[in-house]
Amino acid sequence: MKNRILHIIFLGLLATSCSDDFMEPVSRSTFDNQYIYSNVDDARNGVNAVYSYFNQDAFRSRLSNNMAGNTDIEHSSGWTSEGDRYQIWDLDALPSNRDLDIVWTYAYRAIRDANISIESIQASGSLESPDPNEQADFYQLLGEAYTLRAYWYSMLIFYFGDIPYVTSAPVAGDDFNLPKTDRNEILSGVIQDLIDIEPYMKWADELPYGIEQVNREYTLGMIARLSLQRGGYFLTPDLSMDREGDYLDYYQIAKDYTQKLIELKDRPLPTDFRQVFMNQAKFISPVNSDILFEVPFSLNSGDVAWNIGMTVMGGPTAAHDYGSGNNYMAIPPTYYFSFDTLDIRRDVTCGLYQINQQFEKEFVNSPSNISQGKWSRHFLDNPPGASSAKGTGINWPMLRYSDVLLMYAEAENELNGPTASAQEALARVRQRAFEDTFWPEKVDQYISSISGSKESFFEAIVDERAWEFGGEMIRKYELIRWGIYAEKTQETVEELKDLADAAFAGTTNLPIYMYWRTDESGDFEILNPNRKVVAPPDDTWSQVPFLLSLHSDETQYQEWILYDWENYYNGPNPGVARYIFPIPTIAIENSQGTLKNDGYGF
Repeated sequence: MKNRILHIIFLGLLATSCSDDFMEPVSRSTFDNQYIYSNVDDARNGVNAVYSYFNQDAFRSRLSNNMAGNTDIEHSSGWTSEGDRYQIWDLDALPSNRDLDIVWTYAYRAIRDANISIESIQASGSLESPDPNEQADFYQLLGEAYTLRAYWYSMLIFYFGDIPYVTSAPVAGDDFNLPKTDRNEILSGVIQDLIDIEPYMKWADELPYGIEQVNREYTLGMIARLSLQRGGYFLTPDLSMDREGDYLDYYQIAKDYTQKLIELKDRPLPTDFRQVFMNQAKFISPVNSDILFEVPFSLNSGDVAWNIGMTVMGGPTAAHDYGSGNNYMAIPPTYYFSFDTLDIRRDVTCGLYQINQQFEKEFVNSPSNISQGKWSRHFLDNPPGASSAKGTGINWPMLRYSDVLLMYAEAENELNGPTASAQEALARVRQRAFEDTFWPEKVDQYISSISGSKESFFEAIVDERAWEFGGEMIRKYELIRWGIYAEKTQETVEELKDLADAAFAGTTNLPIYMYWRTDESGDFEILNPNRKVVAPPDDTWSQVPFLLSLHSDETQYQEWILYDWENYYNGPNPGVARYIFPIPTIAIENSQGTLKNDGYGF
């Protein structure tokens, strides 16, 4: 059942928090009276202010999904428009880009409110309370504030590189025009914050809001995720990819803290992969399961199944009351065909049908519009209204336990090679992907075949993370830290061209056309999801061009193949993806000369 208490607090705090200018100072007397709490309820309200920024467009439609492409498993056509989101998709955004301004502004407001909560809790004396319950509650709140602050810093670093590092609450008279701090110094700092606080935090099953609240599991997982970011590659101002010489120290931290979570709070992965995401549409948030933390949207907020997920055609003339939803980020056919045909995750992740206004399932209008099938508004039990669009109330997953297992496997492999424990962690994820009758071949033999070297095991991790997390929009950050962003996008384009050529020449065994129908019970069915069929068995099947539609008589390949990823591998420095964006103009102007956009070809 969806938790409503936090959502109401988020929306109320949003109205008071968002009118402030970036890093606006608050007087010391106001700070004393308003923010230093002597009881759990006041402290709870303060930390809730940090959560409120998840309900801003900066997160709910930007960072959570909209801005997290293009990759080898997602794409959108940024070159078709000069609009703000298109500039970002095309890796060519201007400093005046409004979406970048929104993310920068609200990220620093979230950091500001987290700093206020951290200082207030530390100054309250409640961390030394003789009441063990009160003390535990305050440590939990402190951990939430530190973890939320770390998330926003991680995102700012991925998008802007070196940035101002603010760790104190605003006080009148302070200098708010801070210079940039090296990205790695910031990451090292927030990782240490979480290492220090996580032992004092509570597990999700000890909290009133479970996985809809930052918990110890999520913080442990974030230590690992941030450590892999810190130990990974990053773009330098001269447009090359580099990593620090101490990167193995951070792989060790990632290994230690994923292992700690596995040892302290292990859980079996739910056997039904589809149900993990269907739970979100049913407003079910089980603890001790796969999702460790998900952003809790109220029943009239959140953009999941509006701008990400399966297409639903609604509106006032529709024969259904589910409203309208679309997907800004589509899934390329190369990703669809990368799956083993027996992998259960493929048909959950890749949506090949859409819902029309008659509330009927029909094949997607193009292989360039395969959707993220993990979410759809038509999965909701209660239709939100024919004219509805935003505000589905579906939560957004921030971290899953399968991610922890794969981070452990990756870190262990980097440090010690494909050891038995690394293989076991990978096996646990793959076992859910296949019926158990196929485990000897698809799990045991497969893992044996890729465990001959550190390099081959790493490539298997790269693939497994793609198959496991498709549509969850974290691939961009993985490709960055692995240093293979440009490589993987160019590889995708070449594979799409190969598919188009083979389909046009008729030399492929993959579906040049697909044939589909809805049977008498309304079930959507595809005759040949995996193979070429010359003709359907009868006239109940509709034929649609699939791989053949990748070909163009005029340009040989469809324009989206030629241009969607071009700037990712053929940008200012060919072979390197310039994923860093300029600091927004308003932030530069407000810094009074402290900040500037230098390097990165800006």
